[in-house]
Amino acid sequence: MKATGDNVAAIEKIVPVSRETEARLATYVELLGRWQGRVSLVAAGAMAEIWQRHIADSAQLVALMPKARKWLDLGSGAGLPGLVVAMVGGEGTHVDLIESNRRKCAFLREAIRVTGAPAAVHENRVESLMAEWCEQVGTPPDMIISRALARLDRLLALAAPLMTAGVPAAFHKGRDFGREIAEATQSWDFDLVQHDSRIGGGGVILEISRLRRKRQQG
Repeated sequence: MKATGDNVAAIEKIVPVSRETEARLATYVELLGRWQGRVSLVAAGAMAEIWQRHIADSAQLVALMPKARKWLDLGSGAGLPGLVVAMVGGEGTHVDLIESNRRKCAFLREAIRVTGAPAAVHENRVESLMAEWCEQVGTPPDMIISRALARLDRLLALAAPLMTAGVPAAFHKGRDFGREIAEATQSWDFDLVQHDSRIGGGGVILEISRLRRKRQQG
């Protein structure tokens, strides 16, 4: 699937990209389309609006957090948002992708190979890696990200080993985000900045920092 003028415009509204980056994104989308028939990577029918609803949606993280270079994507799936961030991010960007599904990991590795995206795949469950992440990888990320993995309360629990040590996070959420925030605040205290999605649709990016677990009363 070539990067047509409309496709490129969807990205350019979010963050400027070079022709080389456009080509890498188009290669990724083409690969995604080829694999979709044998591995369920995105929802049925999603390829028809892949550039606007998925590529541009993922790319907005780079626009919102321009200083971040080391990213950690939880439950990366098809590489949304992590692989897109890797391709669109500035010089020095690197994204670690955690995914437990073997076939999805195979896709991610192939996508990294054909696009040259600065990313690495970690085939494991998130909860199995997070507690010792810094010991295994060396340094904490600048930003934890995730899209369509779990409800906010669960995401915070998964990311807590790094977030309670000071690493911030940015999570894509849909229209039901208010209910998820209310649910999460029953167990957690945190600082929150709510960014309306730049592609519309009622979604948001929840930028969360200073995570603390609430003390249980009684």
